[in-house]
Amino acid sequence: MVIQGTPILQSTASPYEAATQSIAKDLLTKTEDHHNWLGRIRDSVSADWSVRIQLHDQLLGFAMANPGLRVKLFQLIDCLPSLPDQTAIARHIRDYLGQDAVELPGPLKALLNFTQSNSVPGRLAATTFSTAVATLAKKYIAGETIDQVFKTLNQLKKQNLTFALDLLGEAVVTETEAEDYLNRYLLLMEQLAEQFPNQQARSRVLPERSRGERLPQAQVTVKLTAFYSQFDPLDPVGTQAKVSERVRRLLRKAGELGVAVHFDMEQYSYKDLTLATLKDVLTEDEFRQRSDIGLTQQAYLRDSYEDLQEIIQWVSERGTPLTVRLVKGAYWDQEMIKAMQHGWAAPVYLHKVSTDANFERMSRLLLKNYEVIYAAIGSHNVRSQAHTIAIAEALNIPKRNIELQVLYGMADKLAVALAKRDYRVRVYCPYGNLIPGMAYLIRRLLENTANTSFLRQSLEATPINSLIAKPDFVEIDTQPAKAISRQQFNNAPDTDYAQPQARRTAQQALDQVRSQLGKSYGSWVNGSYVQTETVVPSVNPSNPSEVIGHISLLDMTQADTAIAAAKAAFGSWRDTAAASRVACLRRAGELMTARREELSAWIVLEVGKPLRQADAEVSEAIDFCSYYADEMERLDAGSAADVPGETNRYRYFPKGIALVISPWNFPLAISTGMTVAALVTGNCTLLKPAENSAVIAAKLAEILIEAGFPAGVFQLIFAKGSTVGAHLVNHPDVHLIAFTGSREVGCRIYSDAAQLRPGQKHLKRVIVEMGGKNAIIVDASADLDQAVQGVVYSAFGYSGQKCSACSRVIVLEAVHDAFVERLVEATRSLNVGLAESPGTKVGPVIDAISQKRIQEYIELGKQEGELVLSMDTPENGYFIGPTIFTQISVDAKITQQEIFGPVLAVISANTFDEALTIANVTDYALT
Repeated sequence: MVIQGTPILQSTASPYEAATQSIAKDLLTKTEDHHNWLGRIRDSVSADWSVRIQLHDQLLGFAMANPGLRVKLFQLIDCLPSLPDQTAIARHIRDYLGQDAVELPGPLKALLNFTQSNSVPGRLAATTFSTAVATLAKKYIAGETIDQVFKTLNQLKKQNLTFALDLLGEAVVTETEAEDYLNRYLLLMEQLAEQFPNQQARSRVLPERSRGERLPQAQVTVKLTAFYSQFDPLDPVGTQAKVSERVRRLLRKAGELGVAVHFDMEQYSYKDLTLATLKDVLTEDEFRQRSDIGLTQQAYLRDSYEDLQEIIQWVSERGTPLTVRLVKGAYWDQEMIKAMQHGWAAPVYLHKVSTDANFERMSRLLLKNYEVIYAAIGSHNVRSQAHTIAIAEALNIPKRNIELQVLYGMADKLAVALAKRDYRVRVYCPYGNLIPGMAYLIRRLLENTANTSFLRQSLEATPINSLIAKPDFVEIDTQPAKAISRQQFNNAPDTDYAQPQARRTAQQALDQVRSQLGKSYGSWVNGSYVQTETVVPSVNPSNPSEVIGHISLLDMTQADTAIAAAKAAFGSWRDTAAASRVACLRRAGELMTARREELSAWIVLEVGKPLRQADAEVSEAIDFCSYYADEMERLDAGSAADVPGETNRYRYFPKGIALVISPWNFPLAISTGMTVAALVTGNCTLLKPAENSAVIAAKLAEILIEAGFPAGVFQLIFAKGSTVGAHLVNHPDVHLIAFTGSREVGCRIYSDAAQLRPGQKHLKRVIVEMGGKNAIIVDASADLDQAVQGVVYSAFGYSGQKCSACSRVIVLEAVHDAFVERLVEATRSLNVGLAESPGTKVGPVIDAISQKRIQEYIELGKQEGELVLSMDTPENGYFIGPTIFTQISVDAKITQQEIFGPVLAVISANTFDEALTIANVTDYALT
């Protein structure tokens, strides 16, 4: 079967346009009361407040009238369900709304008529606001209990509407929650089957579907990411294996009970993996004949039309029809922000009108293939639904082969009007507790109050001809997608591992690098590589029997030769034009960009950093090249400080010889940053990397040499830190020392460098960064989904081997127990294994010495607190499983000393001020 595509820009008039306009006007007439109700909300913003309109209705009007207030109002609503009592709610109302930055309408000003949060007026304001939000939520959420839901569903049935039920709370952070999500759906389907036995979804006209099958009325909607807490496009094989088994269990039960299942689409990064998983499972013999299953497509995605063509082709080959729900998409803001953060091209259309145009294009494709695909058209835009009906009537599509969908609470009158046209109308009904439902509510509020939304335009009395005008693609949306410039420093984009080609390239790089293991690496001194008799291996911490490279170590005499070469080269390099130095640095950044996959692979294998974090480190190294090049150009321009009678110029001059002593935990980024800053400012620079990451430093040296940094200007020194490293620190010809590492070594360097040595005519500058004991504070109002995920990532990403890693989490007593329970289960769900395995979240620590030291801290922690999690690890390699302690005192050693491993202490605090005090009682201060 060949699916014919439609040009993205159509020059000919649509044959369905006249019918679309007629149907749309008829539907608008039938929903006129609905828009009058919306108009009352709009008028409430400026009308006499003696008109008694409920606060929950007014909130939407407030948000539409003032974009600044909209942000603060939605932030307040988002955290509201987490607040423990009226006093906390009142305090947050004042925090979010009590600012002078936004003008408040009368009812909200009245809420702030209190001075103390725990006063009677404060508690009254809290009750008023929380009740209004709860009432607003009930407009969009079909019920918090199953009895409430059944009441809602029976009301829909009386209006000749059917339903799809969606369980809120799909943000799973633990495997226990993923299993619970599945079990909740299994129970829900049993309850639905009992409440709606053998009933079929129907319109008032009942022609049979093609092939004679009938669709169950009871339908549930699920999200694949909720079936596996470690759902990750970087690990498609592992993710599919875990998710598919739970999908099979769901489908078997649904088949037994006669309940239809629909799979939702989520964020763009999950799209390809979601489709691949569903295609594999639904092609299996057990499920191939099932037609009571559907999947979703989002029209705001630029590649959605091509995806739909492929789905139609696949379903045709499968041989049994499926339903495709077409929606416009609910994550536009998130997709745009994520793309801007990572420097990626936005996967969505930039303009709402382009999404509307694509929606109609996809509707036509779906409906023209009605014998293969059952179309479910989800929209509150009267124009979009009218266009669907016009096509269906023109093609004489059996009404059992199509359904029209709306969200619960979003277009009630439209749903009834569509049903009266004898179409099956399905209402998407979220169901569950208010806390997990708040994210859903915020998405609905954003949609309702967006400038371009159909509901808002209809609210604002947009002329009917404009409201139902044919949408056309905006020209910029027809061009290839490009990264969005932020008109400031543009960071190097990280790799998007949701793209199959990116994963293939990463694996090829790992294979290529592995074929180069075991080579010998010498220091780069005065333009030549130096091999020595003293050789040490650098090994893979995931598998210490695998040698990454053999490193030749210099002695003191050879190190002195490097110092002499730097001293001889300094005059020429100092006088080299800044533009030439900058050109070398920009070239280095270009070379890094060209070799990023290879560099990531070296980082994975030599220091055991999982791929996604290794890739981000390469981005950071490239950023250092760009940033310091920019800064050197700025500094080279100098600055004027003229006064009458004087012409003054302020300029910067290089110091001389810089010694860079870099760590192993950011073997490329920190080494690059410290080295190129010194080089581009005109200093001759010696890089002495940690022995554990020497091969990566050698790869950096290759790039700097190829970029054009001359002999003697840049030199790479492999040497023992305790001997040759100390000798270089004390050398009288060294002007500047930059060090990142332990406090013990850093303090020794600082002390030694302060001594004036014979022949030394300058005071040395020392820049040392010496670790951290970072804390995260979890307040009582925190979103625990976000808090748990953030702490887990910070504490155990790269096995906690970062000075910025969360090694202490300070939790307010009100949420302590709930947080700890989820924290432990979320951590237990992490995959511990080889750094190169795509599913690994926690790899090895750097070496046997670190492993032993961390194990000693863990034994100490067992004496100082309660061990609540200790995980098994692979037998081979330098692994330490994620470890969590509670009941820890503020002055315990494991809460005060830097451990540099995957060990987390949870500390309880009674108040936020106490939490701040606890956070600041260590000797460390960083992020």
